[in-house]
Amino acid sequence: MPRPRNDPRQYDDLAGEWWRPGGEFELLHWLAAARGALVPAAPRRGAILVDAGCGGGLLAPHVERLGYRHVGVDLRRSGLEQSAARGMLAVSGDVTAIPLADECADVVVAGEILEHVTDLPATVAELCRVLRPGGLLVLDTVNDTRLGRFVSVTLGERFGAAPVGIHDPELFVDPGDLTTQCAKHGVRLRVRGVRPGLPGLIRWLFLPPGAKPSRLGRMVPTRSTQVLYQGMGRKQGGADVTGRWGRQAEDQE
Repeated sequence: MPRPRNDPRQYDDLAGEWWRPGGEFELLHWLAAARGALVPAAPRRGAILVDAGCGGGLLAPHVERLGYRHVGVDLRRSGLEQSAARGMLAVSGDVTAIPLADECADVVVAGEILEHVTDLPATVAELCRVLRPGGLLVLDTVNDTRLGRFVSVTLGERFGAAPVGIHDPELFVDPGDLTTQCAKHGVRLRVRGVRPGLPGLIRWLFLPPGAKPSRLGRMVPTRSTQVLYQGMGRKQGGADVTGRWGRQAEDQE
């Protein structure tokens, strides 16, 4: 039977897609690379990066040389097993009640998870709670706009850019609301838009399944936040975020 929209059990159904080249989670790999490019090198030995809603551990290869102890938190065992296989410390838990100590993390990453939670304020509070003063919050999500819903659900599901039913558009996240929620917990969030690079997107959508190589494309920055956007901010008590968005190249396609 089809799952309800946004049912977490879909990730068990799709467990074989996390690392399949050109598979249904291909765009998530591009987003993970773009997130990883925003994470600086670990500030000290033993620094912790908490990956909230880590899924199958797609961020791991993009931060493995930065010197962090990479802790992944997720509800689904199928994803945690794949995260652990890639060297992460896998922790079973809900992002609305992260089972980690206060202020334990130097970096908290929340990639493509906020548009799946039913309690955004509680989730933001938890992300900020485990972040130490001066620590960095990095995230990306889908905007709560007509265009965001049309591209991510209507077009995305029709053309195979997103698994059918994986999103509930009622949970998409307004960046103004997200910025306000973060500010309540001492994090001044800055946002910018991202989009798939067109050559890679075309290859992914139109190449025959057997001809799709691994990692067909990448995300590039864009001025518009109407569909996908990234956020980055530091928790009060440390240096402000610089004007440069991490190590990600700013070149456009």
